[in-house]
Amino acid sequence: MAIPINIEDLLNKQKIESNRIEFKKGWNPTSIYHSICAFANDFEDLGGGYILVGVSAEENSGLAIRPIEGLPLEEIDKILKEMVGFNNKISPYYMPRTSVEEVDGKHLLVIWCPAGINRPYSAPENVMSKTSKENFYIRSGTSSIVAKGEVLDELRTLASRIPFDERGNPDIKLEDISTLLLRDYMVKIGSRLEKELYKKPLNEILEQMDLYSGPTERHILRNVAAMMFCEHPEKIFRYTQIDIVIFPNGRTKDPNNFSETTIYGSVPQLISGALTYLKNNIIREYVTKQKNVPESIRYFNYPIQALEEAVVNSLYHRDYQQYEPVEISVEPEGIHILSFPGPDRSISDRVIKEGRLLRSRRYRNRRLGDFLKELNLTEGRSTGIPTIQEELQKNGSPRATIETNEERSFINIFIPIHEGCGDTVILNVPQDDKNKANKNYLGSELGSELGSELGSEYAELNETRKKIISMIMVNKQISIAQMAERLGLSTTAVEKNLTYLKNNGYLIHEGKTSSGFWKITESIK
Repeated sequence: MAIPINIEDLLNKQKIESNRIEFKKGWNPTSIYHSICAFANDFEDLGGGYILVGVSAEENSGLAIRPIEGLPLEEIDKILKEMVGFNNKISPYYMPRTSVEEVDGKHLLVIWCPAGINRPYSAPENVMSKTSKENFYIRSGTSSIVAKGEVLDELRTLASRIPFDERGNPDIKLEDISTLLLRDYMVKIGSRLEKELYKKPLNEILEQMDLYSGPTERHILRNVAAMMFCEHPEKIFRYTQIDIVIFPNGRTKDPNNFSETTIYGSVPQLISGALTYLKNNIIREYVTKQKNVPESIRYFNYPIQALEEAVVNSLYHRDYQQYEPVEISVEPEGIHILSFPGPDRSISDRVIKEGRLLRSRRYRNRRLGDFLKELNLTEGRSTGIPTIQEELQKNGSPRATIETNEERSFINIFIPIHEGCGDTVILNVPQDDKNKANKNYLGSELGSELGSELGSEYAELNETRKKIISMIMVNKQISIAQMAERLGLSTTAVEKNLTYLKNNGYLIHEGKTSSGFWKITESIK
């Protein structure tokens, strides 16, 4: 029976946390069943774990020693027969999944232990004994230990809590599952299950992936199956969609001027669709020439990696029982990504305000997170905000901020635009206009291209007045206050320079003082 993950990712401890992977050189049933019990209890809500029998680990790094030692096939057959009896010694009954994999020309046994739905589980101190004492086991780092005291009490309370994505849902039908999406996922992660997809019935494949729950006579699909492999999950979880709303002049300033796009599909399709739309319509690369330095400064208005992390997080942590879409609002000052509900109450207001690591111990959709990690869409747990901040810093952008309310009913991640970009949302800018916009106000030379465009009179202006004209070329509705902030001058100084430009025929201001726009005169073109 193949496992729904690439064996090399397990051996290299990639995509799955290292404390969820255990290497065993040989078959030691008591130690191994303590780990099986601990993974089934999944005390930290990490999603269970994997035990690889026939693999030794390096002492310092904990990585697999290659080539692996492996096990003879006849020994593996014997182990599989013994496991049938040992599984009955876990209380309540629990059956891990197994797979024989060929690596480095040898065979190993993979024991996959998904988080159990009937936790807490106990196992004998010695599975070889008929009268051994039973204990509850949990994972502590890379070890399996006996749960005692308050830890045991907390483990018992988990019996009434099953993450939403792992719950069975009778409304999900087998025909709702797309074999195309399923195959696409398996190909991307390199699972051997892809070769079996069209040879076995779909229900058997889903069983192997632990996407069925309940007794044999009443199997029902888990919610995560629809989240990942249903073309229209919004029919099962209402408003499973992403609404992208663009306010070219800002929601507050011009609320009636907007365009809206709605994206539907499985969670991976939603992520891909939203990022593709933002790449094609919003994200721009800028190039700024520096004085006396041959290299130019290159940056984006928004780094795509930061947006990707924010979009993935919004769907990973979303409550699929709430009828609210994820909303991405694009405004001149930045992008808001709004989802429901907000951060866990265990996370302090101070940490949220500072926009640092939001560490939550319990996850609403732990299995969904595993799928997204296997697709390289997220790195790990509680890494989303730090990754966003790091990518913004590398791009030279301001830090992201997080907003929520006292009830923690929503979370709004605000990703500000790079300070070197204009003050309007530019959609589908032709290359010529884009190059023109790149000659921005960040203290750069406007260069010979712009100088020749505007004529000889333009060349006679001082640097401050040239920069004012360049800002107006990027955004004709820019305010005096915005110019002052970016030039590092007082508004009075900016007004004096604007008066000079107007009096000498360089600029015209049309419309109202507060809401009009600037126009460069034909005389200097």
